[in-house]
Amino acid sequence: MGKIPNDPKEIFPEIIADYAGIFGDDLVSIILYGSGAGQGYRPGKSDINFMIVLTESGIERLDLAFEMVKKWGKRNVATPLFLTEGYIETSLDVFPMEYLTFQKNYVLAHGRDVLKDLAFDLGLVRLQCEREIKGKLLLLRQAYLETAGKGKPLKELVANSIPALTAIFEALLYIKGKEIPRERKEIIRVTTETFNLDRAVFEKLFELKGKDTKPGDKESLALFKDYLREMRKLSGLVNTIGGQDE
Repeated sequence: MGKIPNDPKEIFPEIIADYAGIFGDDLVSIILYGSGAGQGYRPGKSDINFMIVLTESGIERLDLAFEMVKKWGKRNVATPLFLTEGYIETSLDVFPMEYLTFQKNYVLAHGRDVLKDLAFDLGLVRLQCEREIKGKLLLLRQAYLETAGKGKPLKELVANSIPALTAIFEALLYIKGKEIPRERKEIIRVTTETFNLDRAVFEKLFELKGKDTKPGDKESLALFKDYLREMRKLSGLVNTIGGQDE
């Protein structure tokens, strides 16, 4: 078995051959998404994420992929998302934020590009944003109390919450008709400027996530209280957010 790739694109020919060998004409697309499709990929540390689109008959034979999923897991390829075009078309109203995230950063490895022409209802994107923000605020408060204000648990809480926060920011910018930057720092800058949030708080949160050092209890506690304050502010704003013609 080969080693973990320095660039996920290196494994395209092999993984395409493997899944085409299983599904044949029922294989519609193989799409790389997430950090592996951009500049955030770190060999050996980042999962490699694929979306595999099958026909309706192909998805009925998913059990044929058991061994292939196991094989590629040894090279840091996460269990793929197996979808059909029908599922995508009928779930845009339920998961618009997720599909926005896919569409922003992906590489078509094989087959038909099922993401390129997706369009989203602004009202439904806003509704999911509201649900995610308000739900996140409740969970953050609960988890915050469980940490007892200790530095290490607070850092872990921040690390676990940040990926979802990035998706929320991207969706908010989409609602406002703003171009979504590719770099995380720019996403923070544009979002905080657009919605009058404290940029420094979110920059510190992302920095804290990436550090190997242990922050002190007082530093972590103060930052997390600022985090809760900004999320509470955003929770109030999301009810009034409209599109670019607001």
